[in-house]
Amino acid sequence: MSVKIVVHTAFGPEAPLPSESAALEGQPDIKFVKAGKRRTPAEVLDAVRDADVALCGSEPYTAEVFAGAPKLKAVLRYGVGVDTIDLDAATQYGVVVGYYPDFCIPEVANHALMLMLACSRKLLQMDRTLREEGWNATRALRSPMGCIHGETLGLLAFGNIARAMGQRGKMLDMHVIAYDPFVPAEVFEHEGVESVSLEELARRSDYVSCHIPLNKQTRGMIDKTFFSQMKPTAYFINTSRGAVVNEADLIAALQNGQIAGAGLDVFEKEPLEPDNPLLAMKNVVLTPHMGSCADETYRLRDIRIGQDAARICRGGLPEHVANKAVLDHRRT
Repeated sequence: MSVKIVVHTAFGPEAPLPSESAALEGQPDIKFVKAGKRRTPAEVLDAVRDADVALCGSEPYTAEVFAGAPKLKAVLRYGVGVDTIDLDAATQYGVVVGYYPDFCIPEVANHALMLMLACSRKLLQMDRTLREEGWNATRALRSPMGCIHGETLGLLAFGNIARAMGQRGKMLDMHVIAYDPFVPAEVFEHEGVESVSLEELARRSDYVSCHIPLNKQTRGMIDKTFFSQMKPTAYFINTSRGAVVNEADLIAALQNGQIAGAGLDVFEKEPLEPDNPLLAMKNVVLTPHMGSCADETYRLRDIRIGQDAARICRGGLPEHVANKAVLDHRRT
C-alpha cells in the first residue's frame, strides 16, 4: 500500500490541529506531518519536497516550490484568498489549488460593518476622550458626524463578502453602489445594487468598503487618484487585502484631510511596524487582520480541509479548485 504524505506549513509545530488530525491521523494510507510555519519559498520547499498534499496559510508557494516537489498533487489554502500561491506555476506543474470561497462571508461582512459604524460614530475617539478628558470634552467630536441612513455605501468589488456587506448597508437604509467590471449586470439587478464606475464610486460614496482580491492586476490599484476623488467627509474601510491599496497614498489622504478617516483590518505589511503613521491617527480604527475570526467558523473550515486532504490522497479533488485549467493535466 502506497502511503500519501500530507504536510502542514501554516502554523507552528505545537498547533494541535484537532480537526485536520481527526481526518488524517490513524489512516493507514496517510502520513500527516506538522512541519511548522514556513516563511520563505526555500523553507516551504524543504517541508513539502516529498509531500503529496500541502496545507498552507500565508506562506509563499512559488514556481520554485512546485518545480522542486514532484509528488505534490494539491495545495489547500486556509481561506478565500490565494494571493500567496503562484496559480500559473501551480497549473503549469499540474498542482491543484484548493480554497474555500464560501468561508467567513458573514464574519468579514460583519467586521466591515463594525469598522464603518465605529468610524461614522467616532466610537474610539469618543471612548478615549470620555475616559481621559471627561464628558464635556466629547462635545468637540459631535460634529461633523454622518447619519448612515440615507447615505451612500460604495463597494469596491462585488463578490460574496461585498454582497453580504451590501445587504447590511441596505438594512441600514443606505443607498448601495458597487464597482466590479467582472460581475454581470443581472447580479447587480438581483441584489438591488447600482453598478458604477470606479471614479463615480469614489465621488459619490460616503463610505467606501474595499473587497478587492489581491493579484498582479489589483496590487496598489486604490491610490492617490482614487482618494483625491472621495468626499472630505467620507471614510475608507478595508477588510480585503492591504496591498490592493497604496498605503502611502492612503496615509497622505488622511494626513491632508482629503478623507475623514478609515477603518482598516489589513495592511501592506503585516504585522504593522511600530512606526507606521496609521497607529498615531485618532480618526483611524485598526484591527489586526482578524475579520474572519470566529471559533465555530474556523472549526468547520478545518474539518473541510482535513476531509479534502484525505479525498485528494485517494485520487479525488477538493470542494473548490482555484485553478480549474489544471484539471485536464493534474498530477495523480
